[in-house]
Amino acid sequence: MGKLGKKRILLKIGSNVLTKETNHMSRGKIEDIACQIADLKEEYEFVIVTSGAIAVAKQFVQLESNGKEINVKQALASIGQPHLMRIYQESFRELGLLTSQCLLSYSDFKKEESRTNIKNTINVLVENSYIPIINENDTVATDEIKFGDNDKLSALTAALLNVDLLIIATNTNGIYTKESMNSEKVKTIRETFDIQLLRDQIQTSVSLHGTGGMSTKIEASEIAQNASIETWIVNGLNDNFVVNAMNNKSEFTKIKVK
Repeated sequence: MGKLGKKRILLKIGSNVLTKETNHMSRGKIEDIACQIADLKEEYEFVIVTSGAIAVAKQFVQLESNGKEINVKQALASIGQPHLMRIYQESFRELGLLTSQCLLSYSDFKKEESRTNIKNTINVLVENSYIPIINENDTVATDEIKFGDNDKLSALTAALLNVDLLIIATNTNGIYTKESMNSEKVKTIRETFDIQLLRDQIQTSVSLHGTGGMSTKIEASEIAQNASIETWIVNGLNDNFVVNAMNNKSEFTKIKVK
């Protein structure tokens, strides 16, 4: 629970959502996110974990490789990060929303002093009506680029801040049953607390622009569940996806606390 009784939501937004599954960053999608936060700000406060820095850079930059792909990706992240933040800042500011940038690495969560500093800084930002926009510090850390597409980072941050809800925005209507994946119409698992059941349903895959897949989202939900935080996996490609999920106007997967 945040200040003045507001519930705190950690919203994680993947690259496929931010690009709307194209090769270009969608300013319209970021505007959609801003509009929803503006509509909900009287009852909820938000912390955002975003992907997309590499996707932004790829729109207008081609770098020569020195033989190590990871170095190129880190360089692209460095180029794309300020452009990504500029789009957030401009889109949110039009609706009177203030933003701030936080770059974190998984190693930051392993040191008690760093954990305390992260928590205190983000709390001060939120208490002063700034929306922290968090991304992996890709220029010094490689885990997010190669594996989790910020899913794990979002869960670790959610647990550290003891948020009320973790929402992971992806490009599906949540997690589908294995049987329905081979049929004409997929069926969403609407609600469960059974992490192993979810693992048994998914087929290993990696997203187009991101580097994660549904398996990393399930891992993130397990971290959140262990911290007594509920996780929603929603389709961020749809307009108004957060508000619609809250009003039960869309299909998504709700991973409850035991």
